[in-house]
Amino acid sequence: MIKEFTKGIYIENPIFRLALGLCPVLAVSTSINNALGMGVAATFVLLCSNIIVSIIRKGVPPKIRIPIFIVIIATFVTLVEMVMQAFQPELFKALGIFVPLIVVNCIILGRAEAFASRNGLFKSILDALGMGLGFTLGLVLISFFRELLGDGKLMGFPILGSNFEPVLLMILAPGAFITMGVILAVFNYIDLKKAAKK
Repeated sequence: MIKEFTKGIYIENPIFRLALGLCPVLAVSTSINNALGMGVAATFVLLCSNIIVSIIRKGVPPKIRIPIFIVIIATFVTLVEMVMQAFQPELFKALGIFVPLIVVNCIILGRAEAFASRNGLFKSILDALGMGLGFTLGLVLISFFRELLGDGKLMGFPILGSNFEPVLLMILAPGAFITMGVILAVFNYIDLKKAAKK
């Protein structure tokens, strides 16, 4: 059972292994605060939709399962959007259009279709939590380097001092691609080393 939770963190990490949900990754990973906000929002929607899909899976007609899953996901995205707008308006403004676009995030729909619709409630909860955590950690890891090198700060606090010359490329979309590519290269190197030892 623990495998269902841990697989999303490294082995099937949505960002670095499955390359899913990359639009919000590239757009909102300019700061750790944004990454945490998007990660928590996506994890909440993923968890709630997996729970509902798993509960109703046997009663859903196969021909209309995708529209039903999208309606379920859209319901929870609307809840997240309203709560974020009410209690975290600055974060809501920073994340912009990417909050409502969680509805069509392929991680969430993919997990509903590939996992929750075929497995029981407990396994679906573990899968959602693991995938959500993996997505959040991936976002935070990319944001860490982009915010540090692109602004000299972490979570808004100056780290590299006033003499630091920010690398403006890092706060632009190419910076996200470069950061993601370097992290992917490190992950692949680790996997090659593990394979060589075996």
